[in-house]
Amino acid sequence: MTLSRACLPLALAGASAAAFAQTAPSAPASLEACLAIENDAQRLACFDLATGRQARPPEIADIEAAEARALRANPAVRADAMAEVPRGSSLYSHDGQGRLSDAIANAGQGSLLDTRWELAKDSKLGIFNLRAYKPVYLLPAFWSSNVNQAPTSPNPDNTVLTPQGLDSLEAKFQLSFKTKAVENLFGTNGDIWMGYTQSSRWQVYNTDESRPFRETNYEPEVLMVFRNAYGLPGGWHGRMAAIGINHQSNGRGDPLSRSWNRVMFNFGFDREDWALMVRPWVRLSDGNDDDNPDIEDYMGRGDATLTHVRGDHEFSLMARHTLRGGDRSRGALQFDWGFPIHRNFRGHVQVFNGYGESLIDYNHKATYVGLGISLLEWF
Repeated sequence: MTLSRACLPLALAGASAAAFAQTAPSAPASLEACLAIENDAQRLACFDLATGRQARPPEIADIEAAEARALRANPAVRADAMAEVPRGSSLYSHDGQGRLSDAIANAGQGSLLDTRWELAKDSKLGIFNLRAYKPVYLLPAFWSSNVNQAPTSPNPDNTVLTPQGLDSLEAKFQLSFKTKAVENLFGTNGDIWMGYTQSSRWQVYNTDESRPFRETNYEPEVLMVFRNAYGLPGGWHGRMAAIGINHQSNGRGDPLSRSWNRVMFNFGFDREDWALMVRPWVRLSDGNDDDNPDIEDYMGRGDATLTHVRGDHEFSLMARHTLRGGDRSRGALQFDWGFPIHRNFRGHVQVFNGYGESLIDYNHKATYVGLGISLLEWF
């Protein structure tokens, strides 16, 4: 099939019109309300909602990128296009090539992963703006089938000898955000993000022990994120790849201290209203002062999170494994469901089974069930 410069806008115009016709804004905000918003990105989103402007579907951006790559890779087509330009004109050599580059760099614009990581060229919103990262939720009811009264570790300094008197019912909450520190390290690609996640388990109903915080995990990380644009079977697209450093600890003294450091590799894929993040990692040893020397054989060497958005509902399933066989074959599954109950937050159900729901329980197996509300989900 021979491509020309004319075919690209004509084909895309028809596809865009069909895609836009399938979507319509719900409960538009007022323009006056939008004017009061200080954050630039949020104000723009508010104006788009109020005026009924719809973003271009990611399928259209993918078509444009594929067409642009084909034009760039076909010398005959490029020669025909240049022949159409008047002699002495530099329109094609500068503007035309620039448009091809822009189309390629905007592959996947508006996809699920692009909305969270600003992957496409025209999706980037600058540096040091706070962005959503992992879900933010409060679970007033968080129940465990097997309470870890005396956490253990192969390191004798990190083994609790006296049971703690913990309740099976507690509360759990998680806060998470990220910000971009560097943008476009390599042309229009390569961003450095800094993220922070904190999750706490609070024995709020345990009056006998003065309602202590049983466990809080602190997780700062730095990631270098690159945009990808390749197709996979079943309509899936490779959207991003990243490498970074992750630290996770509970900030406690012995014998309850737990921590580890990892080099993380992130690979992101999406398809319509599905997203998949695969994260293998390599642990960095803590040497002789290791609080939890066998943590990889319980909390694993990688995880994968599959997310599905269906209307106002969002479902996610996380699977983690040690990537070993026999007695060292261990892992965990976590299911989360966010569902609408109010315009400003959602109901949230969480079910976890396996090892390592928190760092203090890294080698402890149990089932946990939580119910509460969420302010932010994955998407």
